[in-house]
Amino acid sequence: MKNIFKKTIVLSLVFISLTSIKAQRKMTTDNTALLIIDVQNDYFPGGKMPLEGSEQAGKNIRQLLDEFRKNKLPVIHIQHIATNEGADFFIPNTAGAEIHHLVSPEADEKIITKHFPNSFRETGLLEYLHSKKIKNLIITGMMTDVCVASTTRAAFDLGFNSVVIGDATATRDRELEGQVVKAAEVQRSFLAGLSALGNLYAEIVSTKDFLNGK
Repeated sequence: MKNIFKKTIVLSLVFISLTSIKAQRKMTTDNTALLIIDVQNDYFPGGKMPLEGSEQAGKNIRQLLDEFRKNKLPVIHIQHIATNEGADFFIPNTAGAEIHHLVSPEADEKIITKHFPNSFRETGLLEYLHSKKIKNLIITGMMTDVCVASTTRAAFDLGFNSVVIGDATATRDRELEGQVVKAAEVQRSFLAGLSALGNLYAEIVSTKDFLNGK
């Protein structure tokens, strides 16, 4: 009986914890910003590191961007500039490193340059978000399993609530132990991981559902 009672208490506490986390994910437009990560030319057809579905993801991001602009909500563009030895894309002062025309920043939109996958690492992102009293992030961009995932997890650790727009992200095939892991599988797996344990790191929604308020 004691063991059953203990298990019941533990499960109840887990349920309460996850319910609390889920409640924290509710967004309010007063303190919400759109984060667009690394939507740059090298990730598109003709670039040095083209991704699977980058064009469609870019179009979805543009829909979100238009909505945020219409409602005069904060938009933050993250631009990766490679400084590590041996880098072969996002090279400084190249067309491939430029932000793609689909999401070209407007004059009043913040651009933050990064050199690591995590958009918070050695950048002014955290300070900027605090200065604008931003608590909630709508996260989009590329690549899903690298910069998007690392930034989303860091955002959780820093106390932000996040929604990742799943079809506004993209990645590419990976290889593990000599076998190819298709981009679609990588995409699903990483989005599933971010939303595990009751949307612990982020809630995952589609562009359509987000724009329709679902």
